[in-house]
Amino acid sequence: MLIAGFPAGSWAANCYVAATGPGTECVVVDPGQDAAAGIADIVREHRLKPVAVLLTHGHIDHMWSVTPVAGAYDATAWIHPSDRHLLADPMAGISRDTAAMLLGGRYEFTEPDDVAELADGQRLELAGLDVVVDHTPGHTAGSVTFRTPYRSTGSGRAGEVAEVMFSGDLLFAGSIGRTDLPGGDHATMLETLRGKVLTLPDDVAVLPGHGEQTSIGHERATNPFLLDLAAGTAAGTVGRVTRGL
Repeated sequence: MLIAGFPAGSWAANCYVAATGPGTECVVVDPGQDAAAGIADIVREHRLKPVAVLLTHGHIDHMWSVTPVAGAYDATAWIHPSDRHLLADPMAGISRDTAAMLLGGRYEFTEPDDVAELADGQRLELAGLDVVVDHTPGHTAGSVTFRTPYRSTGSGRAGEVAEVMFSGDLLFAGSIGRTDLPGGDHATMLETLRGKVLTLPDDVAVLPGHGEQTSIGHERATNPFLLDLAAGTAAGTVGRVTRGL
C-alpha cells in the first residue's frame, strides 16, 4: 500500500494520498490550503490517478483546495451531509481568530461539480481500497474517519499494522480535537471517543489531521483524554489542551 502525506498551508493540516501501489488510481484525503502542488508532485512521482477526494470534516484548513483538486482530476468529493454547507461557506465553521487571519483576502469557495455524501458505517470501494466510514461528531457535526486495511509492500513484519485510520481532527498523538467552534460539542466528542475509538484494536495506525502518526494502542495507553474516559473521569478533560483549527 502506498500512503504519502504532507502538512499543507498556514495551519499545517495533513493532506494524504493513498493507493494500492504506484501506477494505480488513488484517493486524496483533506486537501487543505495550497495543497494542490503537493498532491500533483505525489501523483506525478508515483504515476497515480486521483478518483476521489475524501474530507474528514468541513473546516477550511482541511478542504480549502477541494474544488480545484477535484476539478483538476475529475474526481468525486465525499463529505458528510452535516458539514456539506461548509464547502461553500467555510466561514460558518471557523473561530474569530481564524476569520481575522483571512480578512482582506479575496476568497471564493464553491462546491465541486461532483459531491457525494457520506453515512455512518458506509463502505466505499475506491481506487482498489476498501474504505469504512465512521461518523465521529464532536469536533464538527459532520466529522468522519476513514479506515482501510493496510497491506504492507515493504519488509515490515506482517501484522504490525492491521488497518489505517485517517482521523481528521478527532484524535491526535496525545490529544483530541477542540470542541469550542461552531458545530462542536464536548459531550458528543467524548461519546464518539468512547464508542468509535476505544472500541478499535491496538494495531490500527492513526494518521491525524495535524501532527505525527500514532496508533490506537499508543493513544489508549498514553492519551490523557482516553485514559480519563477509560477510568470514568472524563469530566476532567474539559480544561486540557485540545487541537484543531
